[in-house]
Amino acid sequence: MGPIEIPIDGVLDLHTFQPAEVKYLLDDYISACLEKKIYSLRIIHGKGRGVLKKHVHSLLKKDSRVARFADAGMTDGGWGATVVELRPS
Repeated sequence: MGPIEIPIDGVLDLHTFQPAEVKYLLDDYISACLEKKIYSLRIIHGKGRGVLKKHVHSLLKKDSRVARFADAGMTDGGWGATVVELRPS
């Protein structure tokens, strides 16, 4: 299987990816958003047991390009999604 095309529009849905892919996918996606001057992101990780959410939050905490992040509002996915503000480069 070849590479998967992901639209760079500020919304990243992780449902179709394996947990092991998330670290590199998130890093690449943030880079692509910054290149397009997209600074507000929504990462959809789902609710489930919260394992993927914890992993995403752990990665975001370590990323110096991230200014802040929080659970999305109820109309944007609630605790099944995370909103992220990036620092302009």
